[in-house]
Amino acid sequence: MIDLAIMGGTVVPMVENGTFFSGDVLVDNGRICEIRRHQATGVQARKTLDARGALVIPGLIQCHVHVVQSLLRHQADGLELLDWLQKRTWPYEAALDGDGIQGAAELGIAELLCGGTTTVLDFGTTHDHDRVFQVAETLGIRMISGQTHMDYGEDVPPALLEERDRSLSQAEALGRQWHGAANGRLGYAVTPRFALSCTRELLEDSVALARSNGWMLHTHASENIAEVEEARRRFGLSNIDYLDSVGLTGPDVILAHGVHLSNPEMERLATTQTRICHCPGANLKLASGIADVPAMLSRGIQVGLGADGAPCNNRLSIFHEMALAGTLHTLRHGPTALDAWSVLAMATREGARALHLSDRIGTLEPGKAADITIVGLEAWSLQPEGDPASRLVYGATAGDVRHVVVDGSPVVENGVILTGSGQDIREHAREAWHATRQRMED
Repeated sequence: MIDLAIMGGTVVPMVENGTFFSGDVLVDNGRICEIRRHQATGVQARKTLDARGALVIPGLIQCHVHVVQSLLRHQADGLELLDWLQKRTWPYEAALDGDGIQGAAELGIAELLCGGTTTVLDFGTTHDHDRVFQVAETLGIRMISGQTHMDYGEDVPPALLEERDRSLSQAEALGRQWHGAANGRLGYAVTPRFALSCTRELLEDSVALARSNGWMLHTHASENIAEVEEARRRFGLSNIDYLDSVGLTGPDVILAHGVHLSNPEMERLATTQTRICHCPGANLKLASGIADVPAMLSRGIQVGLGADGAPCNNRLSIFHEMALAGTLHTLRHGPTALDAWSVLAMATREGARALHLSDRIGTLEPGKAADITIVGLEAWSLQPEGDPASRLVYGATAGDVRHVVVDGSPVVENGVILTGSGQDIREHAREAWHATRQRMED
């Protein structure tokens, strides 16, 4: 008897673009053990998920999110990036206590899972980051995450400015505790905020810490034109050249955004095999611009997708990001700039490659971890029948997700989170926000 049978759906393995078929996905011991092209008979499983009238796809992957910012949703509209950071986000993060971080992480991770995202690369704040890992372990998401480092900036609240050695020692302790935990579902990344809020020494030491332990590096880069101009004024180099000078490029580095990149900077990213996470929703809301993803892809740069954070996007939906990625680039490159299958690949196998997890997730294949999203096709926007990638990228929303499986365990069934109480998570988030807002106002 196997552990789980996902029966009667249209399977979209994403091993290659364009392949789909009616079939069943069988899971045992946390891994896909068989994919049958026709409805199986006589399967004995401890649990069965009904996938009739649904698409069965690899668990969706986001390469840049901030779950700790989830309590600030709908509280930071109408601002560009640097004002958004200085006037709203940094004061909020400075006011968070451990309970607030836990409440934010619960809210963000529950939203991600219920919206079909099974894996995230997450960016924390400067303290109490163990709470994020504890929530991720409990709710069942696959997460690579790190405590943020900041040691410079006149407009940064003192509570967020850290002494370099102490900050990196905390990161090392967190990494040693959590990297590889939960059956390998959790991982650690070293996450300096961005060049403007870090001294050169902090960036160099962050790189050394990550590479001495085999951890990923994740930071923000070239998101906003004012950021890029200030970087050149302060460092005498382009933003990417400066990051390269401190070691923050390479195949173990994911840079969030990359909106304002020159051709030479793109060539440097391609040469160093540095990854980019495209966050179109946040880039539009903060009026940052549109990253030239087709130009990146043409140079061989690995690109994933991410919703960024709730206060700069208002939702953590990978479906929203896919729809934007599939449409925005037509303005510059024409209607065939990024087809639906290529966008879906960015949210599945290409995201896995960016995170160096393609041996485990990103496609539906026997032997891989059973991270699986089942998307119902009942919505009006998904009627009538059509190309599966087009339906997912242009027609589906997070609300169409029916079931979600991570590491072989169902975590969402019929749209309801199984690993926590939705009511308790919502109530805790409200209470934590009220307490955090009070501290912001004091």
